[in-house]
Amino acid sequence: MKELTERIKKNGRVLGDGVLKVDEFVTHQVDPVLMEATGQRFAEVFADQNITKVVTIESSGIAPALYAAQALGVPMIFARKSKSLTMDEELLTSSVYSFTKQVTSTISISRKFLSNEDRVLLIDDFLANGQAAKGLIELCRQAGAEVAGIGILIEKSFQDGRQLLEDMDIPVVSLARIASLHDGKVAFLEEDA
Repeated sequence: MKELTERIKKNGRVLGDGVLKVDEFVTHQVDPVLMEATGQRFAEVFADQNITKVVTIESSGIAPALYAAQALGVPMIFARKSKSLTMDEELLTSSVYSFTKQVTSTISISRKFLSNEDRVLLIDDFLANGQAAKGLIELCRQAGAEVAGIGILIEKSFQDGRQLLEDMDIPVVSLARIASLHDGKVAFLEEDA
């Protein structure tokens, strides 16, 4: 997606090999116009998949997931990284290792929001090692929901996340695919959509 790759070139910062900071428009401050465009693009790509729910993990996946859900006309659910006092119902839970934070979190979704009647589109900001998506897939499978596809804003193609997800027979669509992050520069592959 040209708008996203141009924004990464303009405002993304390479902090070292393997780390890209996009806090000016995705992970801290959010550009709603750009996120709406990404949500629209995901909705176009997955329009024929009969999606009933869009699922993401807090927090940086929420903006593109919400716009994708709006464009598809379905609810958006986000998995929480910590349980709140109001989450007293039965929970679906999974463990997820974060590459950038280097911690393992237990994520959860209330069982009342996902069922075996759902076809889910997963949306996330980054795909690196695939652990966040894998954890979301596990939550969906616990509910009996089918994961119809995965939409990623920025994929680090030099890591093995895509292969992990494709080995699970789930289509992965990335709007910006990064070949490498070296010497302060971002090199791109062609995006999927």
